Amino acid sequence: MTRTVEATLRACEAARAGGRSVGLVPTMGAFHGGHRSLMRRARPERDLVVVSVFVNPLQFGDPSDLERYPRNEAADRRIAEAEGADLLFAPDVEAMYPNGEPGVTVDPGPLGERLEGAARPSHFRGVATVVAKLFNAVGPCAAYFGEKDAQQLAVIRAMVRDLSLPVDVRCCPVVRQPDGLALSSRNRFLTSEQREAATCLFLALSSAAELARAGERDATVLVAAMAREIGATPQARIDYVAVVDDATFEEVRTIAGPARALVAAGFGNVRLIDTLLLPTP
Repeated sequence: MTRTVEATLRACEAARAGGRSVGLVPTMGAFHGGHRSLMRRARPERDLVVVSVFVNPLQFGDPSDLERYPRNEAADRRIAEAEGADLLFAPDVEAMYPNGEPGVTVDPGPLGERLEGAARPSHFRGVATVVAKLFNAVGPCAAYFGEKDAQQLAVIRAMVRDLSLPVDVRCCPVVRQPDGLALSSRNRFLTSEQREAATCLFLALSSAAELARAGERDATVLVAAMAREIGATPQARIDYVAVVDDATFEEVRTIAGPARALVAAGFGNVRLIDTLLLPTP
């Protein structure tokens, strides 16, 4: 385990100097099956697998949300070791931001201002900034991210492209419970009733996918179907439902290329998101 950027970079540079490839799995800890899937993807593809655990204060707009975000470093360390990770990078806030909140941050651009960015102002600026710092702590590598945070993945890919970062960003599929609920560290805060109600998110996405598979190209029809599905669940409070271009994340009215359905809703004080790449006929 390493606690500092310097020690982590030394370990990764030593690996590359010996001809070994490096993989990074960036996380905020509280590991579940989704995190395990990222490690399992990285393990056979990279010689040195680094898993980072850092709850980044820059991406939380609500201090109470940051405070209650689940943390269990001991359990995370056991899981990372069991999944074959070579190095756990677990810095504290002072190690990542030694001068306090940074004055220079990474602007995610217009992509970071819509949908999740509109619902959580400054969120993607915080995400892009910390991920850039993690990339610098590891150096040239392949980095593994989950598809569930699809807009975050798009922001990171744009940052890597536009800033010419030596990172190969790799996407891993959403991991779900048998009833379709996407795994999330926040699921543990759901009551049993809220947990059952939260399956409406995948049902909504599935209804949109069924329409798209049948040839429906009017995105407003898909959006209405998703809104009806979630709206029929009393415990759910819709934040947004949308169909977007899969590359730009701009909302579309007519599906003319690869498109993605997105949903976000609150269940009590727990906010969940989910996504599905829509099929083409």
